Amino acid sequence: MLLWWLPGLAVAQSSLSGTVRDSLTQKPLPFASVFLANTTLGVTTTEQGTFVFERVPAGSYDVVASYVGYRLAKQAITVGQAPQKLTLALAPTGAQLGEVVVRPRPNNPGDYQRFKELFLGRSTFSQQCRIRNPDDVLVDFDPKTTELTAAARNYVEVDNQALGYRVKYYGLQFACNFTQQVVTFYGQPVFEEMTPRSARQRRQWEANRVQAYLGSPAHFYRSLRDSQHTAQGFVARRLRIVPNPRFARADSLRRALRRQRRAYSAAEQDSLARWANTPPRFAMLYMTPLHVNSLRRVAADGQHVFLRFQDHLQVTYLLAGPDANYHPQPSPYARGPAAPLPQDRQVSQLVLMQPEVEIEPNGQLANPLAVFTDEYWGFEKMGEFLPLNYLPPGYPSHP
Repeated sequence: MLLWWLPGLAVAQSSLSGTVRDSLTQKPLPFASVFLANTTLGVTTTEQGTFVFERVPAGSYDVVASYVGYRLAKQAITVGQAPQKLTLALAPTGAQLGEVVVRPRPNNPGDYQRFKELFLGRSTFSQQCRIRNPDDVLVDFDPKTTELTAAARNYVEVDNQALGYRVKYYGLQFACNFTQQVVTFYGQPVFEEMTPRSARQRRQWEANRVQAYLGSPAHFYRSLRDSQHTAQGFVARRLRIVPNPRFARADSLRRALRRQRRAYSAAEQDSLARWANTPPRFAMLYMTPLHVNSLRRVAADGQHVFLRFQDHLQVTYLLAGPDANYHPQPSPYARGPAAPLPQDRQVSQLVLMQPEVEIEPNGQLANPLAVFTDEYWGFEKMGEFLPLNYLPPGYPSHP
């Protein structure tokens, strides 16, 4: 087990307090659940509807409130050194306790199984995850758009027996477009520590959490923010995707011949095979590792750091190999000749969907949807999902 000291992680903490109210009557809601999304930090309101988080690490969070018979309330905040106070107003859903909700139709078993595989993942840790409330998940497949979507009435509850977390994933919005081969899902999850059966299981959970963290996007972003990505075992290289000027003509000729719907001569079959193998794009990998200043921008105040790079980014983690169940697939962003992927390292690809995005002190991106991840990081799913406030043993604690 390898552990390092990251000096930049010793950041400030502050308190967060507030009240949860009915948006119509403004009456406080007692015993409502309030949590910081993507963390293990959660509390219950008092009889007066108030709540307090004593120590919240610096960073950006979504504060979420949940109450039976009400819609979720969410408010984005940035925690620094000063205490904050806020009010969360929940709107009634109109449903009464005990009301029976009639489902229009049950999930297609095949569609649900596909959703489960894509949501939980196929890694060794993912195989130890279980959805506890499958009947609350609504899955739909549109054959016209080849898109699989899923949502939940309240939340999807997942037990991760590999990491020892119970995750309640509120507001799930899941979509998979099979034509584009793109999977997206987001929501407001909250983590709960599970109770280990023995000291041995606790040690195993702790070791698995370290394994899941090292080489992860959060690990990379945190180390990049503190100019430590090379020392932490990451190598980042520029990956340029360029169109193949011969593809349009080859594809046009192939389609025209296919439309004739007849027996083809040996020469025509050879042409069809050659045209079908013409890649639409080429990938050019620059082998010189990028300097930290080519990967980020530090604001004039020295406090705000932004992820920024040219073209695509290939990130290799040198200190661990991939999961045994990982089998690299051709990337839709990089077809054609390219440098071979090392099979004994974790190789991922990043694509910025906007010019730059801020890296928070906790390793979270200010806008997680600003980055598209592919290859190894695209393979890891719920099995490796850790809360934002997780740090491996040996890292400095927050003051």
